[in-house]
Amino acid sequence: MDRSKLYRRFRTLLIANRGEIAARVIRTARAMGLRTVAVYSEADRDAMHVALADEAVLLGPARARDSYLNVERLIEAARKTGAEAIHPGYGFLSENAEFAQACFDAGLVFVGPTAAMMNAMGSKSGSKALMEKAGVPLVPGYHGEAQDEATLAKAAEKAGFPVLVKASAGGGGRGMRIVRSADELAPAIVSAKREAKAAFGDDRMLIEKYVDNPRHIEVQVIGDSHGNLLSLFERECTLQRRHQKVIEEAPSPTLNPAQREAVCAAARKAAGAVNYVGAGTIEFVSDGKDVFFIEMNTRLQVEHPVTELITGIDLVEWQLRVAFGEELPLKQDQIRLNGHAVEARVYAENPTKNFMPSVGKISTWRLPAETGGLRIDAGYREGDAVSPYYDAMLAKMIAWAPTRDVAIERLNRGLEESDVRGIVTNIPFLSALMTHPSVRANALDTGFIERELAVLTQAAPAPGELELCAAVAAVINDERQAAQADANSPWQSFGWMPVGRRQRSFSFRVGHEPELKVTLNYGSGPSTLSIGERELAFAIVPKDGGFDLTLDGVKSSVAAVITGHELYLRTRNGRFELHWIDPFGGETEEQAGADKIAAPLPGTVVAVLAEEGAKLDKGAPILTLEVMKMEQTLRAPYAGVLKSIKCKVGDIVQEGVELAVVEPSGE
Repeated sequence: MDRSKLYRRFRTLLIANRGEIAARVIRTARAMGLRTVAVYSEADRDAMHVALADEAVLLGPARARDSYLNVERLIEAARKTGAEAIHPGYGFLSENAEFAQACFDAGLVFVGPTAAMMNAMGSKSGSKALMEKAGVPLVPGYHGEAQDEATLAKAAEKAGFPVLVKASAGGGGRGMRIVRSADELAPAIVSAKREAKAAFGDDRMLIEKYVDNPRHIEVQVIGDSHGNLLSLFERECTLQRRHQKVIEEAPSPTLNPAQREAVCAAARKAAGAVNYVGAGTIEFVSDGKDVFFIEMNTRLQVEHPVTELITGIDLVEWQLRVAFGEELPLKQDQIRLNGHAVEARVYAENPTKNFMPSVGKISTWRLPAETGGLRIDAGYREGDAVSPYYDAMLAKMIAWAPTRDVAIERLNRGLEESDVRGIVTNIPFLSALMTHPSVRANALDTGFIERELAVLTQAAPAPGELELCAAVAAVINDERQAAQADANSPWQSFGWMPVGRRQRSFSFRVGHEPELKVTLNYGSGPSTLSIGERELAFAIVPKDGGFDLTLDGVKSSVAAVITGHELYLRTRNGRFELHWIDPFGGETEEQAGADKIAAPLPGTVVAVLAEEGAKLDKGAPILTLEVMKMEQTLRAPYAGVLKSIKCKVGDIVQEGVELAVVEPSGE
């Protein structure tokens, strides 16, 4: 294959992706003087990456298979805009050999490895066979071509339960199931195949012995077309949930220098087996004693920023320089490890409801400034819509510091100072994770989050004195802004009166708890707040995003967002949600039935798991929805009889639509 056709200088780059990674690539490409082209679906017309690019091309409908996974439309978009190269980002077609080959056939530079390299290393089963031949240690299992149920069952029995059923073409935890007994195997394979087919267009499976309580270690590698291949140290990605990484850090706090050099050497050997060109990651699993190769990701990883921060290397820039046909700027002995970096993935999901994806419009987007070692790679802004069609990641927050402890503190401070409203996010969960003593002590394995889930998703504390006073301040501040009073008027100091004193009562509610009452005393002289028998001197000074609240001489910074009668407050004690009961608001309370079996989000029915008339135990599975490329199983809320199913496989259902009716057994 003519190398000049594979790697050559170009001026216009099309990014075949969306969200955070598209925005990330655009920033570096523009800094290098390149013209950038974004692509988008109908659901992403107003997305951030579209606004950042020099040009943007509509691919098609919202569904990924009709837009971001449509190779012909991507190639045509490049042709229309004069793009000479395509960067695939991660996810979607980033590890699709057919796409890489299609780019080459169309005369485009693919910013990544060749199709042959992808076929050799991108397939989990193919890479395992290659590594086995090269003498790289592997987890026991099956990675052959035969995919019939008998073959997979025999392989699982040979490896010994528990086993991991894993999509050969997969990543990000999709198409992956832990199977602990033989009778669980068949349904797990069916479900994993269905999910893999939807996410990657390939439902081939492999079987691995499941290593209990493992650690996940991975090594960043990059090669050029001149035969240079480097490792850029390792990352630890042990904090996972459902095989999806949540927190990543570099370097690994688990490895000593000798182990670090050994695993990096093994990674270079693995990538060197195919003369790898481009950025990639060699992933290993450790049982505490040995390290086993599990797969290679032939693309840039979500967690690449932690490697960038400890090496000072822009990996996207290096990817582009390799695609230009240039040699890598440094040699192996010139790469230095500096400090420690930790990354948290911010998702639109509700940790208290089994991490159900959250969709809607982002009404408030306040993240801290990127100073003091803090970096934020975001794909969304205030006013953007989070749709149900794609991965739910909104942004990544990364912190660097000379030591791990300080990096964790900086990251947690960044999380604590973030306010995102309109959708539910996992930010409080991430903060709870970063402050957990075991995380600080590096006493971890990949099952840690699942075991500690109850602790990590505890309900917010009840609002105290500070929060109730802040709630009153938020209402008053909102009313003042709405009134748009003259800035020089004494009435700008709320409730000011030349003579006399007045009172105003406020009532708040948290969930279904009893009302919480506060009395404002105002007029001539200082204003005060009364809670029960206690009276506190009270003053507020508005500022962007909230106000400074002074109670009895102690000033506190409060972040506040008011939507109608719903108040969101962030104080030094955490985040709080309160409902203001307006005595003149004419409120009525409507509560949806807690036992209604309805679609929690827009999605597609992919399986019906019970028949009408069936007797169900509480928690019995009824049907499965595909939401944001992940499967969600809806279950019986109580023991009873499945009276009716109001949908069929393939139906696209909207949020709130009733899907099934269960008649209680009355027991």
